[in-house]
Amino acid sequence: METWEMNDFGELPLLQGELAALADVRAPASVIPAVMAGVGLGDGYFAAPSPIGRIFVAYNDKGVSAVSPVGDRSRFETEFQTRTGRRAYPVEVPAGSLARAVEARLGGRRVKMLFDLRGLSDFEQAVLRKALEIPRGEVRPYAWIAAEIGHPRAVRAAGTALAHNPVPLLIPCHRVVRSDGRTGNYALGAEAKRAILQAEGARPDELDRLAAAGLRYYGSNTTRIFCYPTCGHAQRISAGRRVAFKSGAEAAAAGYRACRVCRPAEAVA
Repeated sequence: METWEMNDFGELPLLQGELAALADVRAPASVIPAVMAGVGLGDGYFAAPSPIGRIFVAYNDKGVSAVSPVGDRSRFETEFQTRTGRRAYPVEVPAGSLARAVEARLGGRRVKMLFDLRGLSDFEQAVLRKALEIPRGEVRPYAWIAAEIGHPRAVRAAGTALAHNPVPLLIPCHRVVRSDGRTGNYALGAEAKRAILQAEGARPDELDRLAAAGLRYYGSNTTRIFCYPTCGHAQRISAGRRVAFKSGAEAAAAGYRACRVCRPAEAVA
C-alpha cells in the first residue's frame, strides 16, 4: 500500500505522469463563448431563420447585442469587434431559451427579451426602446419617435439612430416610416423593409399610396377620433365611417381629437 506525504503547503503532490497529463486537457470549444461572455470579453452568435432569410444573432449575459444577415462569418466577426471592442464566437446552440425567444419574437409573439445596447448614447437607446413599443402590423413616423421621447425637433437624429440600430428585426426599426408616411429606407435595404412590413400585415403599397395622396390620418365620423392609418382602431373603421385627413390640424379643425393609443404626432421641421 502506497503512502503519501504532504508538501510544505499541506497539499498532496501529483505524480509525474498525472502532472504531464494536465498539459493535454483542453476545454471543449463549445464552452469558449459562454466563458468569454461571462467575463465580459466576448459574445456568442448563432444563425436563425427570419422573414428575410437567415440571420446571425449575437448575445452575451446582458442580452442580444447584434443582428445581421447571414454572410461571411469573418466579416461579421470583424465588424462586431470594430463596433463593440469584443470578439464574437460562433456557437451551435445558444444558452437557455434564447433561440426559442428569437423565433417567437420574429413570428409575432410578444416575448421578453434583453438587449445589450452598450456604446449607444442615451438618446439613441431611447429611440430604439421606443421603437419596441410599436405593435406588429403598425407603423409610426420618425416624428412620432422624436416626440414620444421628449425631443420633438430631433426627427433627423431619431432617423439616424434607427439607421444604425445594431439589433434590427428584433428591435423593429422597420416599423418606423418617413414623416410623410412613405415607407422609406432601412438598414437592411428598402426592399427588405417592405417585405417585412408586408409579412406583418402593414401593407406598404397602401402606405405609399396614402402618402402620395398627402393623406396621413384616418378618422371615424362616429367617435370623432383620428389615428395613424395602421393603428388598430383605424383598421376597425368601416369604409362608410372613415374620413381621411392631410394633417392633425385639419382633423382638429373638423372637430376630431387624437387617438390616445397611437398618439399621432405632427412632424416638426
